[in-house]
Order: sequence, then C-alpha cells, then structure tokens
Amino acid sequence: MSRSVTHASFTITRRWSAPPPRVFAAFADPAQKARWFGGGDAWEPVRHSFDFRVGGQEQESGRWKKTGVVSHFSCFYQDIVPPTSDTAGRIIYSYVMHLDARKISVSQACIELIPDGDGTKFILTEYGDYLDGYDDAGSREHGTNALMDALEKTLAD
Repeated sequence: MSRSVTHASFTITRRWSAPPPRVFAAFADPAQKARWFGGGDAWEPVRHSFDFRVGGQEQESGRWKKTGVVSHFSCFYQDIVPPTSDTAGRIIYSYVMHLDARKISVSQACIELIPDGDGTKFILTEYGDYLDGYDDAGSREHGTNALMDALEKTLAD
C-alpha cells in the first residue's frame, strides 16, 4: 500500500436567529445533538458515547444502509468556551474518521459562536489531512454543510 496525505481546509459561515447559548447547547447537550448529528435516515447507529468537556471524547459509529459501510467518528475536545448573549464562545476539537477499519482522515475544527444582534454568527473552520489515497474532493465540506442544515432545522423548532 502506498502512503500519502492530501491536505485541505474549508470554512462555513452561517447566521442563525437563535442566540449563542442556544446554538452552543445544540452541541453540548447530548439529547439536542442527537437530533441533528449523524447520517439521518440513510444511516443506522451502531455505537455512541458523548463526553462534552475539555479532554472529553465523543464516539459515533453507524452503518450506511445503502452500502453497509460503517463510518466511525472519534472526537477529542481540545477547548470549550461557552458563549453568553454578549460574548463569543468556541468549541475546538480534533477527530479521526474511519470507513470500516480504514483510517481516512485526521482533522481539527474550530467553531466560533459570535453574538450578532439577537442571533448568532456561526463560523466553522476545519483543517483536514486525508490519508493513503482517500481523495476527499469536497465531500467533507458537503457533509458538514448537510449537518449544519440539520442543525439549523433543530434551532428553528
């Protein structure tokens, strides 16, 4: 097997009418996060653990119904600063992705939650290293945007 690394980054910026503490809770509270994070109807959950604190770990595994492939997300929280309605907050985490037993990427992401009037300016910046021939070609950014669409729907509830 040949070894290689492809580097890529992207930034997603959104504005939501929900205040920063509400957006933060959608990441910090396991029941709220379960409403939007994952593969939706195309995905069958296999394993989940959630420890949202600096040094904590989150694990999410699921089987894609169409292909049978198991994706595994293993996240380590590096920095967490809760926002208020007047001050910005952030969540910084690193994570590893596997498809079945194959490690496909190692990434770091930073989420910024900035007060913006009565809502939140949301900025997610991610730096990824895609491994051993796994050519991301924008699929990670596409998938992350889909997750943010799902989050936006839960914030509107």
